[in-house]
Amino acid sequence: MAVPRKQQVSLADTTYYHCISRCVRRAFLCGEDKVTGHSFEHRRAWVEDKLLELTKVFCIDVCAYAVMSNHTHIVLCVDEKKANRLNQKAVIIRWHKLFKGNLLTQKYLSCEPLNTAEVNTLAEMTKVFRNRLKDISWFMRVLNEDIARKANFEDNCTGRFWEGRFKSQALLDEAALAACMAYVDLNPIRAKMASTPEKSDYTSIQQRINAALKGTQPKALLKFAGDPRKHMPKGLPFELKSYIELVELTGRIIREDKRGAISANELPMLTRLGISPENWLTLTTQFTKSFHGAVGKPGNMIEYCEHLKKKRRPNIANVTALLA
Repeated sequence: MAVPRKQQVSLADTTYYHCISRCVRRAFLCGEDKVTGHSFEHRRAWVEDKLLELTKVFCIDVCAYAVMSNHTHIVLCVDEKKANRLNQKAVIIRWHKLFKGNLLTQKYLSCEPLNTAEVNTLAEMTKVFRNRLKDISWFMRVLNEDIARKANFEDNCTGRFWEGRFKSQALLDEAALAACMAYVDLNPIRAKMASTPEKSDYTSIQQRINAALKGTQPKALLKFAGDPRKHMPKGLPFELKSYIELVELTGRIIREDKRGAISANELPMLTRLGISPENWLTLTTQFTKSFHGAVGKPGNMIEYCEHLKKKRRPNIANVTALLA
């Protein structure tokens, strides 16, 4: 039975979430349909452009993404502090970049005088808009609706394009975050769509590698801030170099002729996170099969379920075996 979104998202436990959207039945998001011979490859750019564009509006950062032939994988980070810092005008301006608003918001931005009732009503609207700017459901809704409209227009049809609502997983700690990001970044390689990470088009790892070659990090993606420390700046709690090496080495392990050939010594991030190479291989090839729902070490899973008042403890056996 489907779990309400409000019971899956707990910002008190984690700001990181893995989101998956799939097309209905045999519909193609991108790639080439071998039955009809039609190519939908150009749609990858639609998804990537819209995804990165939304990071400029929402207070939500993109950590990793991969645009596949009939589904998308995205790892998001909610920046609640940023949303709460925005003043009223900034919130409404951002919202107008997505929707035209209403007469009251348009009147406010035009600097026309407002009476007391209008001021109070606008304050309530701003509160709603602010919450939506840090809401994963609204982020995915805007992304998926835009792609669905374009695809249906191109296909000259109507109806559902996506297979219901997107699926989401809470990533409760560094181990779950690192495993999920590597899983997402290596999706094209596992699907034989690319031979190396830098050749994986429309993925976050390709963007990060291209930027790293220039000595920078992509502005549209959440930056790597280095290992956790006392005064931690905003960003992913890993070293960029270590993560790229980790993805590269993991990609080699996945190859049939080199399974398990790389020792744990060459995977410094795995040693720090306390995950064995064998378990890491399972995590990065079968992440969605191994876990259904929130993911994290046993202690973090228990706290997460307690905060959301959940009696069941899903994934406990698997996280104990793979992450503990």
